[in-house]
Amino acid sequence: MNKILRSIASVLLILTACTAAAHSQDDMKPPVAKKEPKVTNVHGQTLTDNYFWMRDRNDKKSPAIIDYLKAENEYTDAAMKPHREFVEGLYEEMLGRIKQTDLSVPYKYGEYWYYSKTIEGKQYPVYMRSTTRDGKVSQTLLDQNEMAKGYDFFSIRSLRVSDDGKKLAYLIDTTGYRQYVLQVKDLETGNILPNRIERVTTVNWASDNNTLFVTTEDDLSKRSDKFWRHDLKSNKTVLIYEEKDVLFNIYAGRTRDGKYIFLDSNAKTMDEYRYVPADKPAAEPVVVLAREEGHEYSVDHYEGDFYITTNRDAENYRVVKVPVEDLSQSGWQDFIPHNPDIMIEGIDFFKGYAVVSELENGLEYLRVIDLSNGKSRRIDTPESVYTMGMAGGNAEFDTRTIMFNYGSMITPNSTFEYDLKTGERKLLKQQEVLGGYDKTKYETERVWATARDGVKVPVSIVRKKGVKLDGSAPMLLYAYGSYGFSITPNFSTVRLSLLDRGMIFGIAHIRGGGLLGEKWRQDGRMFKKLNTFYDFVDCSKWLVKNKYTSADKLVIQGGSAGGMLVGGVVNMAPEAYKAAIVQVPFVDVINTMMDESLPLTTEEWIEWGNPNEKEAFDYMIRYSPYDNVAAQEYPNLLVMISLNDSQVPYWEGAKFAAKVRELQTGDAQVLLKTNMGGGHGGASGRYDQLKDTAFVYAYALTQVGITN
Repeated sequence: MNKILRSIASVLLILTACTAAAHSQDDMKPPVAKKEPKVTNVHGQTLTDNYFWMRDRNDKKSPAIIDYLKAENEYTDAAMKPHREFVEGLYEEMLGRIKQTDLSVPYKYGEYWYYSKTIEGKQYPVYMRSTTRDGKVSQTLLDQNEMAKGYDFFSIRSLRVSDDGKKLAYLIDTTGYRQYVLQVKDLETGNILPNRIERVTTVNWASDNNTLFVTTEDDLSKRSDKFWRHDLKSNKTVLIYEEKDVLFNIYAGRTRDGKYIFLDSNAKTMDEYRYVPADKPAAEPVVVLAREEGHEYSVDHYEGDFYITTNRDAENYRVVKVPVEDLSQSGWQDFIPHNPDIMIEGIDFFKGYAVVSELENGLEYLRVIDLSNGKSRRIDTPESVYTMGMAGGNAEFDTRTIMFNYGSMITPNSTFEYDLKTGERKLLKQQEVLGGYDKTKYETERVWATARDGVKVPVSIVRKKGVKLDGSAPMLLYAYGSYGFSITPNFSTVRLSLLDRGMIFGIAHIRGGGLLGEKWRQDGRMFKKLNTFYDFVDCSKWLVKNKYTSADKLVIQGGSAGGMLVGGVVNMAPEAYKAAIVQVPFVDVINTMMDESLPLTTEEWIEWGNPNEKEAFDYMIRYSPYDNVAAQEYPNLLVMISLNDSQVPYWEGAKFAAKVRELQTGDAQVLLKTNMGGGHGGASGRYDQLKDTAFVYAYALTQVGITN
């Protein structure tokens, strides 16, 4: 049979399955994915993948795959049809809490105040600036709504204004694949300049208002690997540095004082920084500290010295000071000594002051240091469970005030202005909850669940007051647990739709995340990754044992690496859950991590392991969700994927859903929902995102019997 005939036969097989499924929607029978065994022998083991055919890396996917995914969407729509009014009602309820026409908090940069504006009925923000803080003398920089016309997806990021305020560089993505194009706008004429660079990952201006430093990614692997200098006038781009090591990505940034461009070659366990003076863009990059396995560091500049935040001899990091002209380690002076009880997450320099982001016992703090005398103080926090951090708009170096964000699971997100000298604070903006919100009707706490090895794992919880802790309450439990990333206990207006219906919401801060410092991260990665899964299962069972919920009322949720987590635990302890929401999940761990041509694979080898090596394979195969689907009873599953996902390919979740449906021995309902025009983060428009959230929350609520 020639290739064309084989292709036609393949399409007909899928179409037959899809047609049969379409005709049986009223009977709630799911599509049956065809099986084409692909056999791989790895380190003496034989792996059979019946659904490898779902993988297609072409921009235009196979008609057979598209038809299959559409059939799955039709089945999911039919399964949720009885709750369609509930989904729509939740959407309207969530929308009703949002101030649709609103302004962000303005921030100062140069001669202007920058902010964004949302308008009722419009999907996207309008980016603005004004010569006054109140916005009365304003200029539109970019209207994303106009720019997005004709596109199903449209994202803007990395807006960078030149020092003289006359030009704007920015990145756009029109597919959801996180493949960004650099464009430059002349803010005096309003014209888009001919300068255009594909696949840009970061962009920064030199101080001459003409030179741009950009990093770009590889066409195939999406590894950010090249550093360029672009001349605006000549429209010429020159390669400055190429990162050859496949474990590393490179990203560039400019110091707040404007003095230096830093290029970070970053792997999961090490860094190597280079610098270029911003006023000498033609200079060759100079290495700060050569890469060394296990040495993670970052660099900032203040008045002729580099300040290096390093984990050398400091598990939770310390900050050292070293003259720019002599970077030898013999010249290191401790600026902030290592404290094993306090994780240093970052440091920001302003004229006369430094602000340190700290993490102690799972709580975030901001410490202000007076650089003239070394005295320091923490900014007060009024609650016992909260989240706080530097606001994104602190662009000015020579300033007496900074902005920081604060919130909790019951306190709406708030932006404060803080006087670095006096310590006075002023509330600039608090998230407005329309329709009335009374925080005294809700309560939040942090409990400590005991894992199987005796380790105490924090769980942040919020519920409406009056909800009984007798095991009768439904609960949605969320977690991530990878890369040292902490899911903080923040406020959410949409979450009120769960709480007001008696559902408890929790975040399990499991190992692999970073809430309890660097050791917490290290104890949940590589050859300790199983702790991540065990912690989540043990937190779940602890919550049931302590009457927060019961197994038949516990729904779990996770996305991306958190989707791997959820996919793994429903294999390990399916009896512990009523339902699971598995979003853009990294579940096909072995197949993906053995293929270095796939985006993100090589750089992840020192986060998860390289299964091409037997020791890593033997460990990773123990938790890889797709490889561990078994003939057992499963909880109900909602698997959500995006066709244009660059981080986790759509086929991973699709294969996982098909395999669970094939092998399960019970009657669990497995739903697969594909966003046919979105990326890893789903839809780009705010209303579309809200509709997706309403669908997810309607699913969670109906799984535990709440239908209105």
